[in-house]
Amino acid sequence: MKKLAVLAVVVLLGAGVLADGGQIYAQCAGCHQVNGQGIPGAFPPLAGELPRIVAKGDAGRKYLIQVVLFGLQGPIVAQGKSFNGVMPPFAHLTDAEVAAVLNHVLTSWGNDKLPKGFKPFSAAEVKALRARKLTPQQVFADWKKLGLK
Repeated sequence: MKKLAVLAVVVLLGAGVLADGGQIYAQCAGCHQVNGQGIPGAFPPLAGELPRIVAKGDAGRKYLIQVVLFGLQGPIVAQGKSFNGVMPPFAHLTDAEVAAVLNHVLTSWGNDKLPKGFKPFSAAEVKALRARKLTPQQVFADWKKLGLK
């Protein structure tokens, strides 16, 4: 029975079901920093910024998934400051890992002003958008449509 339990955990880990968003975020910390504050002028803060994007409803949720999967290139404004760095795509992450890292950043560094009824990101949500195959510039066009300034 013990072997069966260990096997189940290994299968779940292999499938990305138990993805640890904090560990995955370590790949992002070089630009967005360990504390989510970003690098002035280059990489925007995630701390305090992401709840206002999710507040845009489905469009905000889709945008965040697309940023992680396909990257972002273009001048954006976050917390009243301009940023013009390039975020590479992280399409090598599994659907569960993308959902886990988004859920991690949305619940870290005081990002507690999530919209009422906020539901964590799911692997199925990510999978539904993965097929779009956007360029970082197309993701930027979606940022402009959100009307964030």
